[in-house]
Amino acid sequence: MTVRTHHRRLACPATTRPQAAELETPTVTPWNPPLDAAGLTDVHGLLLRWAWTAHESEDLLDDVATALDDIAPSEEVIEDFVQRSRGHLMRLVNIAVSTRAWQESAYADTLIQRARTLRASEMPGDYRHAVLHLRQMGWVVGELLDQLVAFDSIKGVA
Repeated sequence: MTVRTHHRRLACPATTRPQAAELETPTVTPWNPPLDAAGLTDVHGLLLRWAWTAHESEDLLDDVATALDDIAPSEEVIEDFVQRSRGHLMRLVNIAVSTRAWQESAYADTLIQRARTLRASEMPGDYRHAVLHLRQMGWVVGELLDQLVAFDSIKGVA
């Protein structure tokens, strides 16, 4: 006796197959940032100006006076003054760039370039050269501060 087996093919019902309309991805509106690069720079400048306090101005002016005084700081403390002057230069350059003070005058632009150069250079190992370096930094800090005040980029300077 011969037994016949029936083979049935299994097929997915048509209802489980995705239809062409279902394969389309929904249209999503791309996100547009509220500010472009110039707008972000303006906000950054405003935040830097807002964060600048009269107390910082006083500390900065005290350090400039020490750097430019006839009597130089001692060898033990000169490195601290150089480090603080680097910090002053960094903050002032950031404010000058973000408030576009460098566009206001060629002198401000020159001061910014000089500040970047001084900030990047190492403190000389020789005490006399270190004093000269500190005085150059103090002079640029003072001049750049004056420029930022003149262009109304910083408030609260005594």
